[in-house]
Amino acid sequence: MKRKLVSVVLTAAVLAGTLAGCGDSGTSDGGQKDSGQENTAAADGGQEQQDSGTDQDGQQETSDEGDVTLTVLAGQSTTDAGIEDMIDEALAGKYPNITLEWECVDWGNDFQPKMQQYLQSGLPDIMIGKAQDVATYAPQGVLAEIDSTYLDRGLDAARENVTIDGKTYGMVYNALYQGVYYNKDMFEENGWEVPKTLDDLQKIIDDCEAKNITPFASHMVDTWSIGNVTMQFMMNDVFNKIPDWGDQFREGKTSFADSGEMKTAYEYNQLIFDHTFKDTFSTEQTDCDAKMVMGEAAMKVSGSWSIQNFLDIDENFNFGIFPFPNQTGDSKLIFEPNITIMTSAQTEHQDAVNKVLDVLTSDKDLAVEIYNFTKTASMLKDISPTFENPSQTDIDEYSSDGNIVDVTLGNNQLVWGGFQEENAKDVAAWLQGQESFEDALKASDGRKASSSAN
Repeated sequence: MKRKLVSVVLTAAVLAGTLAGCGDSGTSDGGQKDSGQENTAAADGGQEQQDSGTDQDGQQETSDEGDVTLTVLAGQSTTDAGIEDMIDEALAGKYPNITLEWECVDWGNDFQPKMQQYLQSGLPDIMIGKAQDVATYAPQGVLAEIDSTYLDRGLDAARENVTIDGKTYGMVYNALYQGVYYNKDMFEENGWEVPKTLDDLQKIIDDCEAKNITPFASHMVDTWSIGNVTMQFMMNDVFNKIPDWGDQFREGKTSFADSGEMKTAYEYNQLIFDHTFKDTFSTEQTDCDAKMVMGEAAMKVSGSWSIQNFLDIDENFNFGIFPFPNQTGDSKLIFEPNITIMTSAQTEHQDAVNKVLDVLTSDKDLAVEIYNFTKTASMLKDISPTFENPSQTDIDEYSSDGNIVDVTLGNNQLVWGGFQEENAKDVAAWLQGQESFEDALKASDGRKASSSAN
Protein backbone atom coordinates (compact mmCIF):
# COMPACT_ATOMS: atom_id res chain seq x y z
CA MET A 1 0.00 0.00 0.00
CA LYS A 2 1.26 3.43 -0.85
CA ARG A 3 1.78 6.43 1.30
CA LYS A 4 2.44 9.80 -0.26
CA LEU A 5 5.86 11.25 0.50
CA VAL A 6 4.97 14.12 2.82
CA SER A 7 7.54 16.03 4.84
CA VAL A 8 5.73 16.61 8.11
CA VAL A 9 7.23 19.19 10.52
CA LEU A 10 11.00 18.84 9.98
CA THR A 11 13.66 21.09 11.41
CA ALA A 12 15.75 23.11 9.00
CA ALA A 13 18.77 21.00 9.81
CA VAL A 14 17.03 17.71 9.07
CA LEU A 15 15.47 19.10 5.92
CA ALA A 16 18.83 20.33 4.70
CA GLY A 17 20.32 16.93 5.42
CA THR A 18 17.51 15.22 3.55
CA LEU A 19 18.12 17.35 0.48
CA ALA A 20 21.82 16.61 0.63
CA GLY A 21 21.28 12.87 1.06
CA CYS A 22 18.71 12.47 -1.69
CA GLY A 23 19.82 15.14 -4.12
CA ASP A 24 21.27 14.82 -7.59
CA SER A 25 24.39 12.70 -7.46
CA GLY A 26 25.91 14.79 -10.22
CA THR A 27 26.05 11.92 -12.69
CA SER A 28 24.58 12.31 -16.13
CA ASP A 29 22.60 9.09 -15.83
CA GLY A 30 20.83 10.03 -12.60
CA GLY A 31 23.17 7.99 -10.43
CA GLN A 32 22.78 4.62 -12.16
CA LYS A 33 25.74 2.32 -11.89
CA ASP A 34 27.10 -0.14 -14.38
CA SER A 35 26.48 -3.62 -13.00
CA GLY A 36 27.42 -5.43 -16.16
CA GLN A 37 30.11 -7.55 -14.49
CA GLU A 38 28.27 -10.28 -12.66
CA ASN A 39 29.43 -11.28 -9.23
CA THR A 40 28.98 -15.01 -9.65
CA ALA A 41 29.10 -15.82 -5.95
CA ALA A 42 26.47 -13.18 -5.17
CA ALA A 43 24.26 -14.26 -8.03
CA ASP A 44 23.80 -17.79 -6.73
CA GLY A 45 23.28 -16.58 -3.16
CA GLY A 46 26.16 -18.73 -1.95
CA GLN A 47 28.84 -16.08 -1.47
CA GLU A 48 31.18 -16.29 1.47
CA GLN A 49 30.06 -13.60 3.92
CA GLN A 50 32.66 -11.40 5.61
CA ASP A 51 32.89 -10.92 9.37
CA SER A 52 31.43 -7.48 10.03
CA GLY A 53 31.68 -7.32 13.83
CA THR A 54 33.42 -4.55 15.72
CA ASP A 55 36.98 -5.11 16.82
CA GLN A 56 38.03 -5.74 20.42
CA ASP A 57 38.59 -2.03 21.13
CA GLY A 58 35.41 -0.81 19.47
CA GLN A 59 37.40 1.21 16.94
CA GLN A 60 36.30 2.15 13.46
CA GLU A 61 36.60 -0.61 10.91
CA THR A 62 37.09 -0.57 7.17
CA SER A 63 35.83 -2.67 4.34
CA ASP A 64 38.27 -5.13 2.79
CA GLU A 65 37.64 -3.27 -0.47
CA GLY A 66 39.05 0.10 0.62
CA ASP A 67 37.01 3.21 -0.10
CA VAL A 68 33.64 2.18 -1.55
CA THR A 69 30.58 4.09 -2.75
CA LEU A 70 27.36 2.07 -2.75
CA THR A 71 24.28 3.16 -4.68
CA VAL A 72 20.94 3.08 -2.85
CA LEU A 73 17.44 3.40 -4.29
CA ALA A 74 15.13 4.23 -1.39
CA GLY A 75 11.39 4.07 -1.95
CA GLN A 76 10.13 6.20 0.92
CA SER A 77 6.79 6.40 2.69
CA THR A 78 5.37 9.40 4.51
CA THR A 79 7.31 8.60 7.65
CA ASP A 80 10.72 7.99 6.13
CA ALA A 81 12.18 11.22 4.69
CA GLY A 82 15.29 12.01 6.75
CA ILE A 83 16.33 8.56 7.97
CA GLU A 84 19.02 8.41 5.27
CA ASP A 85 20.96 11.07 7.21
CA MET A 86 20.77 8.99 10.38
CA ILE A 87 22.06 5.93 8.51
CA ASP A 88 24.91 7.92 6.92
CA GLU A 89 26.05 9.19 10.32
CA ALA A 90 25.99 5.74 11.93
CA LEU A 91 27.79 4.16 8.98
CA ALA A 92 30.50 6.84 9.02
CA GLY A 93 31.09 6.15 12.69
CA LYS A 94 31.81 2.46 12.17
CA TYR A 95 32.86 2.12 8.52
CA PRO A 96 34.15 5.54 7.41
CA ASN A 97 35.42 4.19 4.10
CA ILE A 98 31.88 3.32 2.91
CA THR A 99 29.74 6.06 1.38
CA LEU A 100 26.10 5.71 0.38
CA GLU A 101 24.87 7.50 -2.74
CA TRP A 102 21.15 7.91 -2.12
CA GLU A 103 18.34 8.24 -4.63
CA CYS A 104 15.17 8.80 -2.61
CA VAL A 105 11.80 8.53 -4.35
CA ASP A 106 8.14 8.26 -3.41
CA TRP A 107 7.54 4.53 -3.03
CA GLY A 108 3.99 4.64 -4.36
CA ASN A 109 4.58 6.71 -7.48
CA ASP A 110 8.19 6.23 -8.44
CA PHE A 111 9.81 3.14 -6.92
CA GLN A 112 8.41 0.60 -9.37
CA PRO A 113 9.20 2.69 -12.50
CA LYS A 114 12.74 3.24 -11.20
CA MET A 115 13.19 -0.47 -10.59
CA GLN A 116 12.06 -1.22 -14.13
CA GLN A 117 14.64 1.24 -15.45
CA TYR A 118 17.40 -0.27 -13.35
CA LEU A 119 16.51 -3.78 -14.43
CA GLN A 120 17.71 -2.73 -17.88
CA SER A 121 20.97 -1.10 -16.79
CA GLY A 122 21.86 -2.85 -13.54
CA LEU A 123 20.30 -2.58 -10.10
CA PRO A 124 21.69 -0.33 -7.36
CA ASP A 125 23.72 -2.14 -4.68
CA ILE A 126 20.93 -1.67 -2.13
CA MET A 127 17.20 -1.11 -2.57
CA ILE A 128 14.81 -0.08 0.17
CA GLY A 129 11.17 -0.85 -0.53
CA LYS A 130 8.46 -2.89 1.15
CA ALA A 131 8.05 -6.57 1.90
CA GLN A 132 5.70 -6.97 -1.05
CA ASP A 133 8.52 -5.89 -3.43
CA VAL A 134 10.40 -9.09 -2.66
CA ALA A 135 7.62 -11.14 -4.25
CA THR A 136 7.95 -8.98 -7.37
CA TYR A 137 11.72 -9.05 -7.88
CA ALA A 138 13.14 -12.15 -6.18
CA PRO A 139 11.58 -14.54 -8.74
CA GLN A 140 13.43 -12.61 -11.45
CA GLY A 141 16.76 -13.66 -9.96
CA VAL A 142 18.01 -10.12 -9.40
CA LEU A 143 18.02 -10.04 -5.58
CA ALA A 144 20.72 -11.54 -3.38
CA GLU A 145 19.87 -13.77 -0.44
CA ILE A 146 20.27 -11.98 2.90
CA ASP A 147 22.81 -13.67 5.15
CA SER A 148 21.45 -15.26 8.33
CA THR A 149 23.93 -13.20 10.39
CA TYR A 150 21.68 -10.20 9.89
CA LEU A 151 18.35 -11.99 9.62
CA ASP A 152 18.91 -13.60 13.03
CA ARG A 153 18.92 -10.13 14.57
CA GLY A 154 15.33 -9.65 13.41
CA LEU A 155 12.08 -11.11 14.66
CA ASP A 156 10.99 -14.42 13.18
CA ALA A 157 7.87 -12.73 11.79
CA ALA A 158 10.10 -10.46 9.75
CA ARG A 159 11.05 -13.36 7.46
CA GLU A 160 7.61 -14.73 6.69
CA ASN A 161 6.70 -12.74 3.60
CA VAL A 162 10.19 -12.13 2.23
CA THR A 163 11.20 -15.80 1.99
CA ILE A 164 10.74 -17.61 -1.31
CA ASP A 165 11.59 -21.29 -1.79
CA GLY A 166 13.40 -21.32 1.54
CA LYS A 167 15.62 -18.30 0.79
CA THR A 168 15.15 -14.86 2.36
CA TYR A 169 15.67 -11.90 0.06
CA GLY A 170 14.63 -8.99 2.26
CA MET A 171 15.46 -7.62 5.70
CA VAL A 172 12.26 -6.15 7.18
CA TYR A 173 13.26 -3.29 9.46
CA ASN A 174 10.04 -1.81 10.84
CA ALA A 175 6.28 -2.20 10.73
CA LEU A 176 3.11 -0.15 10.52
CA TYR A 177 -0.36 -0.81 11.90
CA GLN A 178 -3.52 0.13 10.04
CA GLY A 179 -7.10 0.56 11.12
CA VAL A 180 -9.34 3.30 12.48
CA TYR A 181 -7.58 5.88 14.66
CA TYR A 182 -9.98 7.43 17.15
CA ASN A 183 -9.93 10.29 19.64
CA LYS A 184 -9.94 8.48 22.98
CA ASP A 185 -10.99 11.53 24.98
CA MET A 186 -13.88 12.23 22.60
CA PHE A 187 -15.03 8.61 22.81
CA GLU A 188 -14.95 8.72 26.60
CA GLU A 189 -16.75 12.06 26.82
CA ASN A 190 -19.57 10.82 24.60
CA GLY A 191 -19.83 7.33 26.05
CA TRP A 192 -18.89 5.61 22.79
CA GLU A 193 -17.52 2.08 22.95
CA VAL A 194 -15.04 0.81 20.38
CA PRO A 195 -17.29 -0.62 17.63
CA LYS A 196 -17.05 -4.29 16.72
CA THR A 197 -19.88 -4.39 14.17
CA LEU A 198 -21.10 -2.10 11.42
CA ASP A 199 -24.23 -1.37 13.48
CA ASP A 200 -21.99 -0.26 16.36
CA LEU A 201 -20.09 2.01 14.00
CA GLN A 202 -23.28 3.48 12.52
CA LYS A 203 -24.51 4.43 16.00
CA ILE A 204 -21.32 6.43 16.57
CA ILE A 205 -21.67 8.08 13.15
CA ASP A 206 -25.27 9.05 13.91
CA ASP A 207 -24.39 10.48 17.33
CA CYS A 208 -21.45 12.41 15.86
CA GLU A 209 -23.65 14.11 13.31
CA ALA A 210 -26.34 14.85 15.87
CA LYS A 211 -23.64 16.72 17.81
CA ASN A 212 -22.13 18.44 14.74
CA ILE A 213 -18.98 16.33 14.89
CA THR A 214 -17.56 15.04 11.60
CA PRO A 215 -17.35 11.25 12.00
CA PHE A 216 -14.34 10.63 9.74
CA ALA A 217 -11.30 12.69 8.86
CA SER A 218 -10.17 11.89 5.31
CA HIS A 219 -8.04 13.34 2.50
CA MET A 220 -9.43 11.80 -0.65
CA VAL A 221 -7.51 14.26 -2.79
CA ASP A 222 -4.73 11.69 -2.25
CA THR A 223 -5.87 8.69 -4.27
CA TRP A 224 -3.15 6.68 -2.54
CA SER A 225 -5.19 7.08 0.65
CA ILE A 226 -8.28 5.72 -1.11
CA GLY A 227 -6.21 2.77 -2.33
CA ASN A 228 -4.86 2.14 1.15
CA VAL A 229 -8.19 2.11 2.96
CA THR A 230 -9.74 -0.01 0.19
CA MET A 231 -7.13 -2.70 0.83
CA GLN A 232 -7.90 -2.45 4.54
CA PHE A 233 -11.53 -3.16 3.69
CA MET A 234 -10.50 -6.00 1.37
CA MET A 235 -8.38 -7.66 4.04
CA ASN A 236 -11.22 -8.04 6.53
CA ASP A 237 -14.11 -8.68 4.15
CA VAL A 238 -12.31 -10.59 1.39
CA PHE A 239 -8.84 -12.00 2.07
CA ASN A 240 -9.48 -13.09 5.66
CA LYS A 241 -12.30 -15.21 4.25
CA ILE A 242 -10.89 -16.12 0.82
CA PRO A 243 -7.07 -16.00 1.05
CA ASP A 244 -6.60 -16.87 -2.63
CA TRP A 245 -9.18 -14.43 -3.99
CA GLY A 246 -6.58 -12.86 -6.29
CA ASP A 247 -5.66 -16.20 -7.82
CA GLN A 248 -9.34 -17.01 -8.33
CA PHE A 249 -9.76 -13.61 -9.99
CA ARG A 250 -6.96 -14.30 -12.46
CA GLU A 251 -8.38 -17.76 -13.17
CA GLY A 252 -11.74 -16.24 -14.06
CA LYS A 253 -13.55 -17.83 -11.10
CA THR A 254 -14.58 -14.48 -9.63
CA SER A 255 -14.50 -10.79 -10.48
CA PHE A 256 -14.96 -7.37 -8.91
CA ALA A 257 -18.30 -6.99 -10.69
CA ASP A 258 -19.62 -10.34 -9.43
CA SER A 259 -18.07 -10.70 -5.97
CA GLY A 260 -20.39 -9.52 -3.21
CA GLU A 261 -17.45 -9.34 -0.79
CA MET A 262 -15.37 -7.16 -3.10
CA LYS A 263 -18.28 -4.86 -3.91
CA THR A 264 -18.83 -4.40 -0.18
CA ALA A 265 -15.17 -3.46 0.28
CA TYR A 266 -15.47 -0.83 -2.43
CA GLU A 267 -18.75 0.49 -1.01
CA TYR A 268 -17.17 1.29 2.37
CA ASN A 269 -15.49 4.20 0.56
CA GLN A 270 -18.97 5.65 0.04
CA LEU A 271 -19.63 5.35 3.79
CA ILE A 272 -16.50 7.37 4.53
CA PHE A 273 -17.26 9.90 1.79
CA ASP A 274 -20.80 10.47 3.08
CA HIS A 275 -19.54 11.20 6.59
CA THR A 276 -16.34 13.18 6.15
CA PHE A 277 -15.29 16.74 5.32
CA LYS A 278 -17.16 18.26 2.39
CA ASP A 279 -13.82 19.37 0.98
CA THR A 280 -12.14 15.96 1.31
CA PHE A 281 -11.12 16.09 -2.37
CA SER A 282 -9.09 19.22 -1.71
CA THR A 283 -7.82 18.42 1.80
CA GLU A 284 -4.16 17.39 2.12
CA GLN A 285 -2.99 14.79 4.64
CA THR A 286 -1.35 17.24 7.05
CA ASP A 287 -4.49 19.42 7.17
CA CYS A 288 -6.66 16.34 7.62
CA ASP A 289 -4.54 15.06 10.50
CA ALA A 290 -4.56 18.50 12.10
CA LYS A 291 -8.38 18.56 12.02
CA MET A 292 -8.43 15.15 13.67
CA VAL A 293 -6.11 16.34 16.46
CA MET A 294 -8.09 19.55 16.98
CA GLY A 295 -11.29 17.58 17.61
CA GLU A 296 -13.04 18.36 14.31
CA ALA A 297 -13.41 14.64 13.56
CA ALA A 298 -13.78 11.57 15.74
CA MET A 299 -12.05 8.90 13.62
CA LYS A 300 -9.68 8.40 10.71
CA VAL A 301 -9.11 5.23 8.67
CA SER A 302 -5.34 5.33 8.33
CA GLY A 303 -2.05 3.81 9.43
CA SER A 304 0.93 4.46 11.67
CA TRP A 305 2.20 7.14 9.27
CA SER A 306 -0.41 9.49 10.76
CA ILE A 307 1.15 9.24 14.23
CA GLN A 308 4.06 11.42 13.13
CA ASN A 309 1.61 14.21 12.26
CA PHE A 310 -0.59 13.68 15.32
CA LEU A 311 2.27 14.06 17.77
CA ASP A 312 3.94 16.91 15.88
CA ILE A 313 0.70 18.86 16.17
CA ASP A 314 -0.01 17.93 19.80
CA GLU A 315 2.36 15.68 21.72
CA ASN A 316 -0.43 15.02 24.23
CA PHE A 317 -3.06 13.92 21.70
CA ASN A 318 -4.76 10.84 23.15
CA PHE A 319 -5.64 8.39 20.38
CA GLY A 320 -6.31 4.69 19.95
CA ILE A 321 -6.82 2.30 17.05
CA PHE A 322 -9.35 -0.40 16.15
CA PRO A 323 -9.97 -2.44 12.97
CA PHE A 324 -12.68 -1.15 10.62
CA PRO A 325 -15.65 -3.49 11.29
CA ASN A 326 -16.50 -6.02 8.60
CA GLN A 327 -19.76 -7.77 7.69
CA THR A 328 -19.22 -10.61 10.16
CA GLY A 329 -17.97 -8.63 13.15
CA ASP A 330 -14.58 -10.37 13.32
CA SER A 331 -12.21 -7.79 11.84
CA LYS A 332 -8.53 -7.91 12.71
CA LEU A 333 -6.07 -5.09 13.15
CA ILE A 334 -3.83 -4.83 10.10
CA PHE A 335 -0.07 -5.18 10.31
CA GLU A 336 2.23 -4.13 7.46
CA PRO A 337 5.97 -4.84 7.19
CA ASN A 338 7.32 -1.53 5.95
CA ILE A 339 10.97 -0.62 5.36
CA THR A 340 12.54 -3.66 3.70
CA ILE A 341 16.19 -3.77 2.65
CA MET A 342 17.02 -5.72 -0.50
CA THR A 343 20.40 -6.13 -2.17
CA SER A 344 21.51 -6.74 -5.74
CA ALA A 345 22.58 -10.23 -6.77
CA GLN A 346 25.18 -8.61 -9.03
CA THR A 347 26.75 -6.09 -6.68
CA GLU A 348 30.51 -5.78 -7.03
CA HIS A 349 30.82 -4.75 -3.37
CA GLN A 350 29.22 -7.53 -1.33
CA ASP A 351 31.54 -7.01 1.64
CA ALA A 352 30.58 -3.35 1.89
CA VAL A 353 26.87 -4.18 1.45
CA ASN A 354 27.17 -6.61 4.37
CA LYS A 355 28.76 -3.89 6.48
CA VAL A 356 25.71 -1.68 5.85
CA LEU A 357 23.42 -4.55 6.89
CA ASP A 358 25.57 -4.96 9.98
CA VAL A 359 25.08 -1.32 11.01
CA LEU A 360 21.36 -1.40 10.35
CA THR A 361 20.82 -4.55 12.41
CA SER A 362 23.34 -4.10 15.25
CA ASP A 363 23.34 -0.36 16.03
CA LYS A 364 20.63 -0.10 18.66
CA ASP A 365 20.94 3.67 19.00
CA LEU A 366 20.38 4.07 15.28
CA ALA A 367 17.39 1.73 15.33
CA VAL A 368 15.70 3.55 18.23
CA GLU A 369 16.39 6.89 16.54
CA ILE A 370 14.73 5.70 13.32
CA TYR A 371 11.76 4.11 15.12
CA ASN A 372 11.19 7.22 17.23
CA PHE A 373 11.42 9.50 14.20
CA THR A 374 9.13 7.40 11.98
CA LYS A 375 6.82 6.48 14.87
CA THR A 376 6.85 2.84 13.79
CA ALA A 377 7.24 -0.57 15.41
CA SER A 378 10.52 -2.47 15.58
CA MET A 379 11.19 -5.66 13.65
CA LEU A 380 14.58 -6.17 15.34
CA LYS A 381 15.02 -8.32 18.43
CA ASP A 382 15.37 -6.64 21.82
CA ILE A 383 14.92 -3.15 20.38
CA SER A 384 11.82 -1.07 21.08
CA PRO A 385 10.99 2.53 20.23
CA THR A 386 10.81 4.89 23.18
CA PHE A 387 8.32 7.45 21.83
CA GLU A 388 4.98 7.68 23.61
CA ASN A 389 2.34 5.88 21.53
CA PRO A 390 -1.16 6.15 23.03
CA SER A 391 -2.45 3.48 20.62
CA GLN A 392 0.08 0.89 21.79
CA THR A 393 -2.24 -0.50 24.46
CA ASP A 394 -4.81 -1.25 21.75
CA ILE A 395 -2.18 -2.86 19.54
CA ASP A 396 -0.98 -5.03 22.43
CA GLU A 397 -4.53 -6.15 23.17
CA TYR A 398 -5.29 -7.16 19.58
CA SER A 399 -1.92 -8.88 19.37
CA SER A 400 -2.40 -10.88 22.56
CA ASP A 401 -5.83 -11.99 21.33
CA GLY A 402 -4.41 -13.10 17.98
CA ASN A 403 -6.47 -10.49 16.15
CA ILE A 404 -3.78 -9.11 13.83
CA VAL A 405 -3.41 -9.93 10.13
CA ASP A 406 -0.47 -9.21 7.80
CA VAL A 407 -1.64 -7.14 4.82
CA THR A 408 1.18 -8.57 2.69
CA LEU A 409 -1.27 -11.38 1.88
CA GLY A 410 -3.54 -8.92 0.09
CA ASN A 411 -0.73 -6.89 -1.43
CA ASN A 412 0.87 -10.00 -2.91
CA GLN A 413 -2.48 -11.19 -4.27
CA LEU A 414 -3.31 -7.81 -5.83
CA VAL A 415 -0.24 -5.65 -6.29
CA TRP A 416 -0.10 -1.92 -5.71
CA GLY A 417 1.76 -0.67 -8.77
CA GLY A 418 -0.46 -0.70 -11.86
CA PHE A 419 -3.44 -2.24 -10.08
CA GLN A 420 -4.50 -0.99 -6.64
CA GLU A 421 -3.35 2.54 -7.42
CA GLU A 422 -5.29 2.56 -10.71
CA ASN A 423 -8.39 1.11 -9.05
CA ALA A 424 -8.25 3.93 -6.50
CA LYS A 425 -8.47 6.51 -9.29
CA ASP A 426 -11.71 4.91 -10.48
CA VAL A 427 -13.08 4.84 -6.93
CA ALA A 428 -12.32 8.57 -6.71
CA ALA A 429 -14.09 9.18 -10.02
CA TRP A 430 -17.11 7.19 -8.84
CA LEU A 431 -17.37 9.07 -5.54
CA GLN A 432 -17.27 12.38 -7.41
CA GLY A 433 -20.00 11.30 -9.84
CA GLN A 434 -17.70 11.07 -12.84
CA GLU A 435 -18.42 7.38 -13.45
CA SER A 436 -20.81 4.76 -12.14
CA PHE A 437 -20.06 2.20 -9.46
CA GLU A 438 -20.49 -0.54 -12.06
CA ASP A 439 -17.97 1.16 -14.34
CA ALA A 440 -15.44 1.36 -11.50
CA LEU A 441 -15.80 -2.38 -10.88
CA LYS A 442 -15.52 -3.17 -14.60
CA ALA A 443 -12.37 -1.06 -14.80
CA SER A 444 -10.81 -3.16 -12.03
CA ASP A 445 -11.78 -6.34 -13.89
CA GLY A 446 -10.14 -4.94 -17.01
CA ARG A 447 -6.79 -4.75 -15.23
CA LYS A 448 -6.55 -8.47 -14.51
CA ALA A 449 -3.24 -8.79 -16.36
CA SER A 450 -1.58 -6.20 -14.10
CA SER A 451 -2.97 -7.56 -10.83
CA SER A 452 -0.07 -9.94 -10.14
CA ALA A 453 3.64 -9.33 -9.74
CA ASN A 454 4.32 -12.47 -11.76
